[in-house]
Amino acid sequence: MDLGIVGKTALVCGASKGLGLGCAEALVREGVNVVIVARGAEVLQAAAAKLMAVRAASAPFVKHVAADITTAEGRAAAFAAHADYDIVVTNAGGPPPGDFRDWDREAWIKAVDANMLTPIELIKATVDGMAARGYGRIVNITSSSVKSPIDVLGLSNGARSGLTGFVAGVARTSIAAKGVTINNLLPGVFDTDRIRGMMEAAKQKTGQDIDMLRAARMKSIPAARFGTPEEFGAVCAFLCSMQAGYITGQNVLTDGGAYPGTF
Repeated sequence: MDLGIVGKTALVCGASKGLGLGCAEALVREGVNVVIVARGAEVLQAAAAKLMAVRAASAPFVKHVAADITTAEGRAAAFAAHADYDIVVTNAGGPPPGDFRDWDREAWIKAVDANMLTPIELIKATVDGMAARGYGRIVNITSSSVKSPIDVLGLSNGARSGLTGFVAGVARTSIAAKGVTINNLLPGVFDTDRIRGMMEAAKQKTGQDIDMLRAARMKSIPAARFGTPEEFGAVCAFLCSMQAGYITGQNVLTDGGAYPGTF
């Protein structure tokens, strides 16, 4: 299927690895120019090289910006690399797990700043230009925890749910009639560094073998496996497509059927 986005330009955040890189790769394969942003310069440069190797011939450039997108300076650097984005994929590392009794105000502010306020700032910076040009796609990578909260991820539950409420309103304003969509993409368990880190923490806490922990987690997923960044990226690319122009304000679960609800 031709997604109709050849020649568009995308900003993809947190794209040095994992789900962000999966989204960037899917977009460059469709002929989209990309600017990828992440904090680690060395890993980001390797990611850019990988994207250059797989990009479609119709995508003239892949740029990388080593910056912290959760800061004003980081966002300024992203917009210095390219001013007018047609596609924005927001993504920031999730807050650490823990017990809510241990989180102080600073921990909450950091979580909200990264996982709610930063996407809002990126939306503010791009949505009017998209509307003026008659096309725009914003995809926020959030978490399945906004549908089914995870007790030890309270910081993430709270911050990402705040973003979800904001998007529900702004996606349905006048921008919807001007070709601009805003959707949230909710990953379940994917085979990334984050889940590997959580498995390692569980090993330290329980003393169980990593392979046993992985097998038990997979057993709880109807698909009986973890997702891959590549298939996550494919869903993201579709949400950015011309064919997805009638989808906005939605929370799209990609969790292998793990969420048990009807709605």
